[in-house]
Order: sequence, then structure tokens, then C-alpha cells
Amino acid sequence: MIQEGGDDAEFRALMDKITRDSGFQCSSYKDKCLRRRIAVRIRARGASGCAEYAGMLDNDPREYERLIRSLTVNVTKFFRNWETYSAIDQKVVPALMEKGEREIRVWSAGCSSGEEPYSIGILMHKHSSANGGGGLESVSIVGTDIDTDCLGEAERAVYAESALGDTPADLRDQYFPQIAGLRTMLPEVRRLVTFEARDLLHFQPPFENAHLIVCRNVIIYLERAAQEALFAHFHQTLTPGGFLVLGKVETLLGDARGLFSPVNARERIFRKV
Repeated sequence: MIQEGGDDAEFRALMDKITRDSGFQCSSYKDKCLRRRIAVRIRARGASGCAEYAGMLDNDPREYERLIRSLTVNVTKFFRNWETYSAIDQKVVPALMEKGEREIRVWSAGCSSGEEPYSIGILMHKHSSANGGGGLESVSIVGTDIDTDCLGEAERAVYAESALGDTPADLRDQYFPQIAGLRTMLPEVRRLVTFEARDLLHFQPPFENAHLIVCRNVIIYLERAAQEALFAHFHQTLTPGGFLVLGKVETLLGDARGLFSPVNARERIFRKV
């Protein structure tokens, strides 16, 4: 079985195989996280170790999908950490929507099942409604993720009540019609958001000159070199003065600290300099 604290040839061979067969960049992720999550799949399949599990990957293509989903953490809710979204609502959304841009481009990187980009869309719709109803025609929000099953859920835009646990009651009632015990996304917001399958570490943004990049609770799982490369990539992708939002336990590292200035350091909201 995989030892979280050590190294072994079978584990390295399995990492090489996963990267070679699936394109998932194992070397960019923290070793301990990979070991723990792969151990979960090995136990779930009843394999004796890495070598036997590698054979299972060859014989069952669906296992790769289950593995990648396990490796890419898909813990999300609408308005997770409301304090962050409140700061986005107060500082970021008005700055974007009141500039009169022909297009406002938002990238939710590592969007999982869509709760994050839809949450941003709700804030933009709310701002538009409070200011005469204009501006939404310029909004383009793209959510990207490596997990195609999650993206399928995002496209359907149907959620269990538990996904709204952090959502303020007024937003829940206005934006999530209830049908047969489930919550659906209001069509006016649904139209603002599209989804694409992309590996964040392949450095292929859905568009250039983004005005806002939201990438929360993803970078923490990456090795430092991958983190710094991703920050540089975000800086290159953002338009001058564009915003970057990270997770509550994430922070800028290395040269990135000179590439962005804090808008709200507590809520990890930064602006390109």
C-alpha cells in the first residue's frame, strides 16, 4: 500500500503512467495529496498496491475518470465563504460593470460543478437589476475544469438543497427556483455562463484579457513551482487592472507578490499592477 511519508518505485511508475495516459500533470501536485487520494481509489478497488491498480486502469477506462475526479478536489458550494463574495460584490463587481466595457470577461478556473461561476453571475445580475437592468449583455463568464463529469453537472444547472447552504436567503429565493425538491439556476443567470473542459496546468485560458479570474482552493494542492507558474500565467491573462481572487488559505508567492496589489488581503482579492 502507498506510504504517505515515503517514496517507492511503484508509486513513481504509477504517477508516470497517469501523466502519460491521461495528461494529468502529477508532478505539479503535492506528493502527500496525491498519495492520500490514490490510496483511496486503491482501497475502493480492492487492489493490493500501485502495480495492481495500474493494471486496473488499463482494463477499465472509466477508472481513469474516477481517479481524476478523486485527484481534483471538487468541494464547492454556492457563495462558499460568503465574506469573500460580499467583498467581490462591493469592490469588484461595481468596478467591472460601471466602466462601460464592451465585454466583461470572467474566468472561473477549476469551477467543479459550476457553483462558483454561477455565484459570480448572480452578483452581476443583482448589480444590473439594482442599476436599471443594463450591462449584462457585455458579461461573459467561462467556467473551466478538468473533470468532464462535473462540467456535465454544471451544464444541467440542477442542484440539491445542500449546495445552497452558504447562500443568503434572499438570493436563494430569487435565483433558485425549486422543482421536485431540487434547485435550478434562474435562466437569466444561466445564460451568462458557459463551460469548457481545460486542464489549468496546460496554461490555455478560455480567452485573453480577462477582467476577473477566480481560482479558489486549487492552488493550495500544487507544488510551489507550479503555483508560481500559474500566478505568472494569470497575470499575463488579465487585462491591466484586472482582478484575481484566491481561496482563503492561499496567498501569492515569489515574484507574484510584485505582480498584484491587494484589494482585500483578508479575502484574497488582488489586482494586476
